[in-house]
Amino acid sequence: MDAEGLSADELFCFLKAKRNEDRSYSHILSSMCTTPHPVAVQAHNLFMETNLGDPGLFPGTAQLEDRLIRWFADLYQEPSAGGCTTSGGTESNIQVLRFCKKTKQVKNPNIIVPASAHFSFEKACGMMDVEMRVAPIDDQYRMIPDATGELIDKNTCCIVSVAGTTEYGMTDPIPALGKLAEQEGVHLHVDAAFGGYVLPFIDHAPPFDFSVPGVGSISVDPHKMGMSTIPSGILMVRDERVFCNLLVETPYLTTKQAYSLTGTRPGASVAAAYAVMAYLGRTGMKALVTGCMENTRRLIEGMEAFGVPRKVTPDVNVATFDHVSVPSPWTVSYTRKGDLRIVCMPHVTRDVVESFLTDFGESYVSHSN
Repeated sequence: MDAEGLSADELFCFLKAKRNEDRSYSHILSSMCTTPHPVAVQAHNLFMETNLGDPGLFPGTAQLEDRLIRWFADLYQEPSAGGCTTSGGTESNIQVLRFCKKTKQVKNPNIIVPASAHFSFEKACGMMDVEMRVAPIDDQYRMIPDATGELIDKNTCCIVSVAGTTEYGMTDPIPALGKLAEQEGVHLHVDAAFGGYVLPFIDHAPPFDFSVPGVGSISVDPHKMGMSTIPSGILMVRDERVFCNLLVETPYLTTKQAYSLTGTRPGASVAAAYAVMAYLGRTGMKALVTGCMENTRRLIEGMEAFGVPRKVTPDVNVATFDHVSVPSPWTVSYTRKGDLRIVCMPHVTRDVVESFLTDFGESYVSHSN
């Protein structure tokens, strides 16, 4: 740090130069985040200095959080469900393991996750000294209930399922897993960080929410398909009393107890998430999701026309193919098995898909010859 500060012009000239080194969403096909909706940006700026870690100081912002939770309780078909906002799926998943471990109160707790689970569960288990058992997935990349059942014992405190897997866009057989969880008396958590904003707006989507008996909690991320600002997450629970296991005393704040993982919690991203949902409504969200799913289908059709087969037909807007390279400047990713992976987020419009297919086709044909 220099003794004398920079002028505003010098500072922002430098910052803009650094920002220009970042990749543009216009050619990013691998991210589950997207360009925030304009109303999200406006709301975020309006609530920039609010802190939900001390909600008594910001009662209006706290009311927005409550409204957001009530919306998701309705969306996930359990009006009495509770919840809280988080920084995203990782924090939500950590919180689930925290209250599951405290509720079970066994010496050597374990959880069962599918082989498709997000890496945040490995983090959470390492932090809390919880054994992570990995259940196999079938040829459609879905968790196998019978194999999951064989991993359960008296120390199992949670079964984790996924609605819209990060790599292949698949949804586990949650009704069967819910039945298993009820039979065994084990909490079932649904990691719907991505699919939680997609599946409710798709006709005949795989069931995943509180309408499924046995589902105890659901995590979802507004900063993904919710087009909110980063970071933003929501953890919904069927029975809000589970949070009592996480309460700590906060004597110098306006509220005297808290169960959140973080102390300071930004109200800006909560306001942004609320703004998008309020602005679009169910009709707007359904139109957004429908467009993303149509673009996913078009991408799959286009790639298969070039002789690059899909790996699976996804439940959400994630497309995977046999391993092939793509031309610059397109940014894609590859699964652990090496399969090409593309996420058709809102910024991946039909024009972007067609542009990518044109560039890919020219490159692929030339390399094939």
